[in-house]
Amino acid sequence: MELLKIDCLGKELRLEGSMAGWQQLFWGGEPVSVIQASADNEGLKSHQFELKTQLTNPHNDPATVPDSSASTEQVNVKTINVNLETNLVWQPFNLDYRLTVDDTLVTEGSRNTKDIERQIPVTPVEVKRQFSMVGLASLGFKLLKSAKVIKVVLAGASVAAYSWLFSFQFALALIACLVFHEYGHIKAMKYFGMKTKGIYLIPFMGGLALSDEKINTRWQDVVISIMGPTFGLLMSIMALVAFWITENPFFAGLAAFNALLNLFNLLPILPLDGGHILKSVSFSMNSVMGLAACVAGAAIGVYISYTLGLALLGFLLLIGSAEIVFEWKTRHQSHLLPLDRYGQIFSTAWYLLTVGALIGIIWHLAGTGDDMLALPLQILQS
Repeated sequence: MELLKIDCLGKELRLEGSMAGWQQLFWGGEPVSVIQASADNEGLKSHQFELKTQLTNPHNDPATVPDSSASTEQVNVKTINVNLETNLVWQPFNLDYRLTVDDTLVTEGSRNTKDIERQIPVTPVEVKRQFSMVGLASLGFKLLKSAKVIKVVLAGASVAAYSWLFSFQFALALIACLVFHEYGHIKAMKYFGMKTKGIYLIPFMGGLALSDEKINTRWQDVVISIMGPTFGLLMSIMALVAFWITENPFFAGLAAFNALLNLFNLLPILPLDGGHILKSVSFSMNSVMGLAACVAGAAIGVYISYTLGLALLGFLLLIGSAEIVFEWKTRHQSHLLPLDRYGQIFSTAWYLLTVGALIGIIWHLAGTGDDMLALPLQILQS
């Protein structure tokens, strides 16, 4: 991931690194210094490199030149010593840096998590590809996705699909739930200053909130991912309150099925929201003990699911946990800044409370005796 990007002698000086201890320094896009991965991934580091410049001085002194009609040029090579000293702490992230050129201080400062969140990731150079039908289809999809009319088409298709499954009134209510869920993602993206493309409804698959920009930290990934189910939980709570006030079963069904929809979204399976949340938490644990804690937590979740008779939930939780374990070894290759200890605990608590509240709503409505309201719980028990 990109740790630092500053100006040095008219060119960009960029420092990249990972929690594995690896660091590499680029000047003008060219690598000039590298520190290999090691257990010592924090503390003071020093990157030193030399730059050579040629100075051309013309001399036309007849006393020093044998042929007074000719001129000579003396070429001097000057060596410039550049030194970048850094003091890095990963959790919570803080980077103090000091840049000197020929032992003269050029700049110094520090960076924290907020600075990483606001930076624009380095965009890799695009490789020209030959013409292919797959590339043409991909280009067509991108153009189609950027058109505003596709939002209306997809929304209409979603209303028709859900009306066919349920009823027109319930389809409109379900669309409102999906939009409210996706708006939670959009709200989080805007909180981090990211540009958004809006919400796209996909028949039988829910919705999608798109952004033009990439994230830089695991905390951004957690907040953007969990804000959708959080908004969905608020929607179910509002529908449940409306049911208590009006005793209209329509609101009860809306609360139950919306809770089921958001609960499935929180399953630890990529690319679902829950997969992003648990992956960000587990990949931020830079130790075997951290992974062991994550596995133990997942095992407890599976046990509770089967104890409560939620067989499907426990099975999917088991699959998602295994996926995270398999990908844990590649955590150091990510460009995302990991969560600190507080972020890990807060994210886990936020996730568990949201899951528990959604299950509680489903369980409560299933106990009303209505067969339709009991369907979400029966799905989890299947």
